Amino acid sequence: MSAIDRLLDIMARLRDPDLGCPWDRAQSFATIAPYTIEEAYEVADAIRRDDLDALRDELGDLLFQVVFHARMAEEAGRFGFDDVAQAIVDKMIRRHPHVFARDGGSGGDRPSWEAMKAAERQANGEGRSALDGIAATLPALTRAVKLQDRAARGLGFDWHDLDGVLAKFEEEIAELRAELKAGRRDKARGELGDLLFMCANLARHVDCLPEDALAETNAKFERRFRHMEQALADQGKMPQELGLDGLEALWQAAKKQVG
Repeated sequence: MSAIDRLLDIMARLRDPDLGCPWDRAQSFATIAPYTIEEAYEVADAIRRDDLDALRDELGDLLFQVVFHARMAEEAGRFGFDDVAQAIVDKMIRRHPHVFARDGGSGGDRPSWEAMKAAERQANGEGRSALDGIAATLPALTRAVKLQDRAARGLGFDWHDLDGVLAKFEEEIAELRAELKAGRRDKARGELGDLLFMCANLARHVDCLPEDALAETNAKFERRFRHMEQALADQGKMPQELGLDGLEALWQAAKKQVG
């Protein structure tokens, strides 16, 4: 028995109505979805850390999520794991005619990926907007990038150079500053959203994923802050004893020592 067949068998036994695991039997698509998202993030984290051993394990956890959803769908009489696999096989062949030409040779230049996806969305009755099909549950910064990409590809609605993006970025900062100065916190919230949207756009124009950039900064902040905590402990002092100026000095020292 292959490993994938063994995995499918294990999933079936876990979901067995009589002898299965009570927790696994009680789950639904909705209750499992958060775990699926979490596992995908853990795959991305292993890649970010360049930990291939962890990546192997996390990919297995993510595959188990696919198997779990497929098993529940099979129990409902809708589709099974083989159908999921066949669907992606068909999609990849359909979207790569330049590779999988009927004569077995090259099919010529790579066709527009976005054009093919748009045609598929229309065939599936998703409408004709270039923004159709972007999941509303994506992290906000990731979704912002996808919305902007689609707008640029669909209608050419985008800045032509980085200077235009930076000018708009500075404009949004000024608008946020004005609302905060006027004490209009409700409007400042909207301006902050506009600024974050422009952060995503700026990331696109410098070929950077905003989630990745923020993750790197989070990790950097954590390294420096932990170093500050250790420095305080080594000095036997409480933060209140140093004050903001003293803490800033520790922060600057941490930047030099741990990067």
